[in-house]
Order: sequence, then structure tokens, then C-alpha cells
Amino acid sequence: MSNDTAQASPATMKKQIKYAYYPGCSLTGTAVEFDVSTRALLARLGADVQDIPDWTCCGASAGQAVDELLAFALPARNLALAERDLAGRDVLAPCSACYLNLLAAREEARADRSLYSRIEEVLSAENLPWDNFAEVRHLLDVLAFDAGPESIAGQVSHSLEGFSIAPYYGCQTLRPYAQFDDPERPVTMEPLLEATGATVHVWSKGARCCGASLATTHRAAALPRIQEILQAADGADAIVTVCPMCQMNLESFQKQAGISDPVTILYLPQLLGLAMGLSQKELNIDKNLSVTGGFIQKFTAGPPPPAPEEEGIATGEAG
Repeated sequence: MSNDTAQASPATMKKQIKYAYYPGCSLTGTAVEFDVSTRALLARLGADVQDIPDWTCCGASAGQAVDELLAFALPARNLALAERDLAGRDVLAPCSACYLNLLAAREEARADRSLYSRIEEVLSAENLPWDNFAEVRHLLDVLAFDAGPESIAGQVSHSLEGFSIAPYYGCQTLRPYAQFDDPERPVTMEPLLEATGATVHVWSKGARCCGASLATTHRAAALPRIQEILQAADGADAIVTVCPMCQMNLESFQKQAGISDPVTILYLPQLLGLAMGLSQKELNIDKNLSVTGGFIQKFTAGPPPPAPEEEGIATGEAG
């Protein structure tokens, strides 16, 4: 893929907001390409992003199985650190599971004073106050409403015209807390994809569960879900995700799910970054497990030439 970075000019976010960045565990390990591409895209958009100092695991899905208070105290600690050390910034969590845990701690503690007091007691062990005023934001929310499709479109240097892209939201981005979109019929990603010149693949699987951790613990239950989603993307050039678990399931288990023709699976900031002139290296595309040669060739070839005008229109003659 070509590197058009030098041709692009700095972008301006629609809303100039400073973010307290929570990468979480997946983005420092199995989903490092999500982290790298997110940081690269936000830098291109002119966002002010700083990591939460001394952040720790939010508990992932294991916290609830161990202890309910622990499941809230772990993410609350990270929110408290953001409030203390990066006051006034929204907390940005690209990982959907991390986002859900952080948001759940905030929402449930606001609704339940007793729970809030118990969490405060836990945090007092390291003299960490928690006022619970920081807003928790998902990357998709930030890109859609702080940056906006206009900012994306204004930075496109490699149009994705001719590409059909299937937006996949998964479960945890919008359930059970529907903060910025309809969890049953989400559309937030569509204007962002269209801003690149791509068309949105029409399907009904964007909010369908991919099986989540069942792909590891009970694979026979997860594979039909994965197969259903991948088959529904037939005709699309790629599926775009905003969740490390969804990404892993859709790219790792294609053969096991009976998919004979590989399907390209990209993170949203990777696709947007490509259209905005960021290089394959800058976006860690080589870390993805399923990017087809056909997708690369089509991207490298660039958008199709414009259709020739009809002779009567071109010459100004009446038809």
C-alpha cells in the first residue's frame, strides 16, 4: 500500500477535546494494531491524547465471576486516576469490553449510593478519591461526534470509492448502555465509512453477537454465529470492527466456521487511516490475521476512473 502521509494536511476535530486514554490489556497485547492505529488516527485528527498514569486491568469479563465489588472497583480505580491526574478530560476507551466496564462502574455507582461508598472504601486503601464525574467515551463515539465525518472527508487523500464495507458493532459497544446509538439498529459508523468514499454494505448482522469468549470456551456454540456474520458479508470488500474480541473471532476462526474465501477484517481506525493517507506500517496492518491480497491490490490500484460522459452531454448537444 502506498504512503500518502506527506500529501495530507493536519485536520481539525469538530470538537477540540482532550482525552484521558485507557488502552486496556488487549490493546497492549493481542490487539496492539488497534492501539497503534487509534493513536495514529487521533494524532492525524489533532486530538490531545494522554494515557492514564498507572492504569491497571479493568477486570475484563473475569472480574464479575470473582467478586462483584472487585468488578466495579477495578474500573473505578482507573476513572479515579483519570480524574486526579488528567482532570477535565473525557476517558477514552477503544476496547469495547473496557469501555463497558468503565461505563458500568460510573453508571451503577451513580445510581447506587451504597455501591459508590463501598468502592470509595476500596480506593481509600491507596488514598485515591473518586468523585465519579469523568465521562466515559468509546472510540466510535469520539470519531462520530467529536471528529465527525466532515473532518474525515476533509482528510481523505486515497478515496475508497468502489469499496463496499460492512460495519460491525458487536454487543458491548452499545449494550446494555445505549449511550450514542440504537443497539438494535446502529448506524453511527455509516457516515464515517461514506466519508472515505466507500459504500456501506447493506446487511442486518452489524449488531449480532459473534460469540465473544465462547469461541475459546465453547467453540461449537460460537462458530455458527461467526459463520453467519461472515457469510452475510458476502460481496463486501471488508468487515470493519471496533472491538478486539469481535476482531479476533471474525479473523481467527474463518476456516473453522467453514468460510472458504477469506474475508478481510479491519479495525475502523485502520480503514479510516488508509483513506486519510496513513501508511500500512503506521496502522500495523501486518498484525491483522485476515487481510486478503485482493483487498491490498484493489486499494493500491486506487479508485476506478470516472465513467465517460455521454457524447451529447459532453458536447452540449441536445439529446
